[in-house]
Amino acid sequence: MGLRGPAGLSVTERADMWSRWKAGYHVREIARAFGRDHGSIHSLLLHRGGFAPRPRTRAIVALSLSEREDISRGIAAGESGRAIAERLGRAASTVCREIGRYGGRDAYRAGTADVGAWRAALRPKACLLATNRAVRNLVAGKLALEWSPEQISGWLRDEFPDDESMRVSHETIYRSLFIQARGVLKKELMRHLRTRRSMRRPHSISTHRERRGKIPDAVSISERPAEAHDRAVPGHWEGDLISGSKNSHIVTLVERHSRFTALIKVPDKQTATVVAALTKQIRRLPASLRRSLTWDRGQEMAKHQQFTVATNVKVYFCDPSSPWQRGSNENTNGLLRQYLPKRTDLSSHSQAALDKIALRLNQRPRETLGFKTPAARLHASVASIH
Repeated sequence: MGLRGPAGLSVTERADMWSRWKAGYHVREIARAFGRDHGSIHSLLLHRGGFAPRPRTRAIVALSLSEREDISRGIAAGESGRAIAERLGRAASTVCREIGRYGGRDAYRAGTADVGAWRAALRPKACLLATNRAVRNLVAGKLALEWSPEQISGWLRDEFPDDESMRVSHETIYRSLFIQARGVLKKELMRHLRTRRSMRRPHSISTHRERRGKIPDAVSISERPAEAHDRAVPGHWEGDLISGSKNSHIVTLVERHSRFTALIKVPDKQTATVVAALTKQIRRLPASLRRSLTWDRGQEMAKHQQFTVATNVKVYFCDPSSPWQRGSNENTNGLLRQYLPKRTDLSSHSQAALDKIALRLNQRPRETLGFKTPAARLHASVASIH
């Protein structure tokens, strides 16, 4: 089995643990597989921030143990460093540095030198955020504004296109947050992440069953205009009703072309209430932004025909169990949970507070927009029409 490490797992078992974690297994499932307490497995994963350690490998240019043994034998035979290097096919400076670093000609031992070199190679290297204060400060500032690491990385590329020193990958940001031993980004910044998790989790697949009633005279999404499907022009919206505790609800609207978001406070989820709130919101928009609305099968839009008559905006309904057909809205609802967590009372938020949250989202760069903001994209689109 090999040497035992933390939680009593061998090297092989730890590799299997990380493989299962990356495949999407739950911590409890992994713990059961090894007959361990889930808390000990969670501690192992948390210590690494959810990131599997990189495999231990020896650099191609590094001296091997057999070469070090040849050096040791050469020293014992009285050979010069240059002669040993020539026999090994190495630079004389490489051999001389090796001998000087590990005891000199009088104390050099191949095994000791090999162990020392291996340990030195395993020492953590300083990441870019540790060595570049300007990038570190920018990253910390944007995290405090609830920007995601992906948004920050893309924004830096867009903001400093000709300066490679001002680039950092989103994975480096996550590692610097979740692996606190790096000591680069403060732990407090993790609370600004949308998920508020303390370690990186692999993506998992979730499914659900459609259990909603039939919408009268619903028009299928398959009949939606092509311009709405390909996001060619602004004015096509996706909508949903998100719920909280104490029977509280909020309407979310996302414009497909720009991902611009609007939030609407509603006292209940009755169709008359929701349709009236949507009608009021849509009527505020210029005609160029009133083209269509895509909704799921929720009964809150049962009176969609009244909405269409009042706004001249036709409503199209997704197929059952097909949330991806409102992909922009689903993604935005996920982003909103950073500000409006699940199982909280949504009625405690005023319309003014919801407007501020929407403003935050609309001023955050999006990868799908080339790291432009939804507000900027919508403004540019409307300006080009007029």
